[in-house]
Amino acid sequence: MSEVRVDVTEQKAGTERVRTEVDQDQDPPPLDPVKPPTGETSRPDLQGLLPGGRPSSTEPSPSPSAEGSGLLSLPWELVTHIASYLSAQCVITVLPKVCHVLGNLGKDSVAWQLRARRLTGSGAGFPVGPKEDFNWPNACLEMEQLITCWAGQADLDGEDGDIQQNVGGDVLLRVREEVEWRPEERVASLMLGERGPRAVVDAVDGREGAFDQIDHQEDLVDPRHLSDRGEVDRGQSPRSPSPPPALERMTLPLQNADICSVLLVGGEGRVCATGSQDMKVKLWDLQVGSRGTLLRALGGQGHTHQGWVVCLAYRGPLLASGSLGGTVRLWDLEAGGAARGLIRTGFAPHCLSFQTDVLLAGTSHNRINMYDTRVAEPLVKSLRLHSSHGDAVRCLAADDNYIISGSTDCTVAVYDRRAGKALKKLQLSSFLSSMSYSGSEVWAGDHRGMLHAFSMQAGVFKHLSQFDVGHTSRITGIHRSPGSLYTCSCDETVKVHLPSAPPRTLCTLLQQDWVYGLSVEAGVLAVASGDFWLSRVQVWRPRR
Repeated sequence: MSEVRVDVTEQKAGTERVRTEVDQDQDPPPLDPVKPPTGETSRPDLQGLLPGGRPSSTEPSPSPSAEGSGLLSLPWELVTHIASYLSAQCVITVLPKVCHVLGNLGKDSVAWQLRARRLTGSGAGFPVGPKEDFNWPNACLEMEQLITCWAGQADLDGEDGDIQQNVGGDVLLRVREEVEWRPEERVASLMLGERGPRAVVDAVDGREGAFDQIDHQEDLVDPRHLSDRGEVDRGQSPRSPSPPPALERMTLPLQNADICSVLLVGGEGRVCATGSQDMKVKLWDLQVGSRGTLLRALGGQGHTHQGWVVCLAYRGPLLASGSLGGTVRLWDLEAGGAARGLIRTGFAPHCLSFQTDVLLAGTSHNRINMYDTRVAEPLVKSLRLHSSHGDAVRCLAADDNYIISGSTDCTVAVYDRRAGKALKKLQLSSFLSSMSYSGSEVWAGDHRGMLHAFSMQAGVFKHLSQFDVGHTSRITGIHRSPGSLYTCSCDETVKVHLPSAPPRTLCTLLQQDWVYGLSVEAGVLAVASGDFWLSRVQVWRPRR
């Protein structure tokens, strides 16, 4: 086996000489999947719950010292090309500890844009919204972790959430393997296609053969596996063994509760809050056992509300629960889940959003109420958006500057909190039922199963595009971050995508009933589904 020995010599006097040996025949190490938080894994005490297109750039590329030797004597373009074989996690966390020059690789904007283009495919636009101030390293890290966890995911079988390999899923398993082991050479070709490779997984009964290999399968064929006639050689095994599944699944022991809403709280995906038709809010510990365990029912053994608990919101240390009975209750999780206050909204709240010291509630009477959670009489103002919404507010998202809301009258309204007035109103052909807002992008799902992308930058709100990702009914939940996109629908599916234009669907989880909502935190996915007779909450988390 041939070896290449590279001397990396620092130019400062007295610095020791470091010799690095690179084995040419050894594949780069696999990506680390999203890791669960380190620390205590015992049952948490609520009092301690909370933790404290071609890319272009005018930025000058840093260059190694002209007097360097070995690796650092190479042109910067070659150094960045070599680094592209490494995972984003390695470039971000490891190389800066090696030396200052290699640490500059994590600051090369063009290199990150090229990496993102390989991951999403050359035909996809990324990011969908504005590129100014976009966090490219974090987006690439999230996308690589998402591919590691979800691309080519196998059948999920067993009551304890074990993951078993699905027979016949070799193509999608190779996608995941290639992203982990050869991100430079093969990701672009493996990820090409209008919709991208997609694995369909039966997440309930573990049926074999649940993979649905669709959309441009020919793009996934490795030329080295072709026979002389151009046919795929099915007898040849992949170049290297497939890594073990990165996720495990658990199903919470709900005892026939009809779940309406679900939310991960605490910042690390360790605790799950559920709201149900029995008018109760419960907290579940996801760190104990293979099925989780009930921490407590908030408000004691009686009813938490006087109606179905249909929406939840959290901003440490407060948890808010909204009921069709026209009330919102506040709970202090740092005080063991003690009741903090009762808010009478007058009309049923359909959606909640927590901001700094302010709780927003979208109600069935075409208005948004703002509450200051620090005072005894929390109502600050009620935004009667008659000029914007003519019907119930079904979804909303906000930051410290703007409130964005969708109504069943098919309108989207933007309210400027600083100016205290409505900023813009858009008329759509279908009404939005769920919404996610982060950075300069707003993603929303409508009642027909379509995804909509908006941009919000410098006070300008634009409808960018709409996408068909395969949902056939109302999208009930959505979560978007710089490098991930999750959606769920009444069509009994949950989908995991890369947030590009169009979205690249990595995996579809089939459920047996309607999916009411989802929540994502620290790589943990919680999904609530069911019907009038039986509900379930399933949790996918990084394997411990």
